[in-house]
Amino acid sequence: MGGLRETSTLEIARELAVSTPSKIVLLVVDGLGGLPDPETGLTELETADHPNMDRLAACSDVGLTVPLMPGVTVGSGPGHLALFGYDPLRFRFRRGATSAMGIGFPMVPGDVAARANFATVDENGLILDRRAGRIPTAEGERLCHLLRQVRVEGVQLFVEMEKGHRAVVVFGGEGLSDQLSDSDPHQEGVPIAPVRPLTPEAERAALVANEFIEKALALLRGQKPANAVLLRGFAGPPRAPSMRDVFRLKAAAISAFPTYQGVGRIVGMDVLPGGDTLESEIVTLERHFGHYDFFYLHVKWTDSAGEDGRFLEKVRLLEAVDRLVPRVEALCPDVLAVAGDHSCPSVFREHTWHPVPFLVHSRWCMPTSVKRFTERECARGSLGCFPAERAMLLMMSHAGKLSKFGA
Repeated sequence: MGGLRETSTLEIARELAVSTPSKIVLLVVDGLGGLPDPETGLTELETADHPNMDRLAACSDVGLTVPLMPGVTVGSGPGHLALFGYDPLRFRFRRGATSAMGIGFPMVPGDVAARANFATVDENGLILDRRAGRIPTAEGERLCHLLRQVRVEGVQLFVEMEKGHRAVVVFGGEGLSDQLSDSDPHQEGVPIAPVRPLTPEAERAALVANEFIEKALALLRGQKPANAVLLRGFAGPPRAPSMRDVFRLKAAAISAFPTYQGVGRIVGMDVLPGGDTLESEIVTLERHFGHYDFFYLHVKWTDSAGEDGRFLEKVRLLEAVDRLVPRVEALCPDVLAVAGDHSCPSVFREHTWHPVPFLVHSRWCMPTSVKRFTERECARGSLGCFPAERAMLLMMSHAGKLSKFGA
């Protein structure tokens, strides 16, 4: 893995990418990788019955991707950017930016956006649940309406719904910086953290954010189960080169969740209406298959199950994804890749640094001895363990969209 990251995927793609009619489908199963259940010794992928992905693995190039570097745990934003060929170290988009872009909020210079989680705290202010039991979107909408009463002098405030327990708060005004720490401590049983400036220029923004949080807590007092709000991923307007310019791709994003739509928008994808179910996402793919040459098809629910520690639910969801694979194959994409943005083992209940199973299938693959699409089987694959940023080059090559390097 060493020096390969020194030359970015974008540099190579700018030089070699060619436009062709071939089509790529990248199926991203969020939080795909797992760890063994202590009682069975099997991961979620090893436990699940997924004959279609197993069949593909036996006749595909398979391996394990590392989203950033060994030992480093990433969020969903960096994990996805890597799969799209963007170096997460160079393009650092915090969750506020992806959430704002996901709901189509028109950020302008001077804006600072933050992802807001509705949460549950006890009478002592200790966090009981960082996601307030994953409240439904309708309840989140009601709470957003309540928080729109907050006023901070000299600042424009926007509180917009994202989905479920997730919302977006945007602060607009002069002299604001996004160099702020999270108020979300990323654990339970502790108080909400004060927002701290990470640079001297961010001191005013920290005061503004903390004033918003204080007033929001006063408005939410007595609400159940969501009686608090946690802010994370403060970010200014995101900038990145378009996939159309770099990879010569007309790309589309299909996801039920705004954050992942936002990642797609940042890199120039058209966001297609994906609905709220796996079935509706596949229907969207089928309806629009003739109009694009790259599709990012996202499955979020596996990650949520992993974060909640619901091992068997993650198994069930993996099986549900597998049952829809033949419908993707029926469209005859030239390349079908199955990947994850990061690992999220149910036994860990959080994202981890573990490498993630990956397969890329086309007519140009050689059959291997790999029997199943699992962590341990993919470790035996021809691709080995490689930076996720390079996955895009593999998909492009299999699709005939990269010219030869050099004479």
